[in-house]
Order: sequence, then C-alpha cells, then structure tokens
Amino acid sequence: MRRFTTFVLIAAVSLFSACGTLRSLNTGTQVDEDNTIVLPGDAREANNSDGTTIWDAFGPQYNEQKVQVNRYIWAASLDVLNFLPVQSVDPFTGVILTGYGTPPGGNQSYRATVHVRDPALEARSLSLALQTRNGRSVSPETLRAVEDAILSRARQMRIADKKL
Repeated sequence: MRRFTTFVLIAAVSLFSACGTLRSLNTGTQVDEDNTIVLPGDAREANNSDGTTIWDAFGPQYNEQKVQVNRYIWAASLDVLNFLPVQSVDPFTGVILTGYGTPPGGNQSYRATVHVRDPALEARSLSLALQTRNGRSVSPETLRAVEDAILSRARQMRIADKKL
C-alpha cells in the first residue's frame, strides 16, 4: 500500500510540473497593451473559438478593473444629496453611502445609497435607495422625485461643460 501511495504522489507531482513545462514551450506568444495574449498567425483560432485554453487558468492573471461611472451623475448625486453626511464612496464600483440627514425644510431624516452603474447619462445608469430613520423605504413618488433631481442636475452639469 505504501508503494502505491508513493507512486500516486510521484505521478501527481510529475503531471503538475509537466503542465508548467508545456506552457513555457510556446515561445511565440506576445502580450498586447490591454494584456491579452496574441499568438502568431491564426493559432488563437486553432486553439479555441474565444481564444482561451485550459492552460490560461494556470497562467498570470490580468485583472484590471475599468471605471464605468458617469461623472456627471456621480457629481450630481453628491450635489443633490449634500444635506446627507457621506459615509463611504467607492468610485470603482460607483457606490455612494450616506448617513442620516434631514433635508432643508423637512422634518424626516433620510439615508441614501446611490449606485451609478453605467457610463451613459441615462436614467438606467442610476440606482437610488432612500430609507427613513425607522428603516422603512420612502414612497415611490419621493424616490422618483430625488432621481429626477439628480438626473436633471447631471444634465445641467454636462451642458455647463459644453459637451452636449
């Protein structure tokens, strides 16, 4: 039994070390500026239809995150909700978290979570959640009014930049 275990262990180590050797034998690979591997000729199409192989799982990972946030909606959200204290902002994911605050002339405290999901200046790019101090969501009319205010302010900012 001990010989069998030793044999399986040696076979596994040999197999995994051979995987690295086969990967390094391809000397014609190049890396683009966007960190994609370019094979010479039409070798990419010969390997797989989308250019990936099983060996790509063991290679270096190129995980660059691109920022996909509309700057006008981002700035307009902070401008319209300026009465709320900002707790957390993450421009890479497009999330703004605020604490509780009372709007001017109001008597109810609110808290907001804003998610800017898309670089386009469109209503679908903005996701907003408002909640009262007791944890309840606000009425759909109030939520819609705040969303409209943010989108209107974003359009005003874009027009002011003369990029429309």
